Amino acid sequence: MRCVIARFPFELTKDGVLESMKGVKPEPITGESVIIGRRHYPVKQVGQVITGQDRRDFSAGEVLRAMTRLGFTCRSLPDAVPAPTSGLLP
Repeated sequence: MRCVIARFPFELTKDGVLESMKGVKPEPITGESVIIGRRHYPVKQVGQVITGQDRRDFSAGEVLRAMTRLGFTCRSLPDAVPAPTSGLLP
């Protein structure tokens, strides 16, 4: 599948992504993530590995769209839940 990430065209396949991520240790998840095999990877880490570009050069959305089109499961962080407030008002 042809996709554009950070204005550069890439020819990506699901097998190619699986091969590229083989042996890569997932970093802690702080935002959107992609499930590759049985591991959850931060989307920016995946983008860096498969494109060889600096993480600042592309958006998470670009990589999420490409991974979704390839059939990978993508997740975002749940919305922040407000902290419970006590019944006392000042």
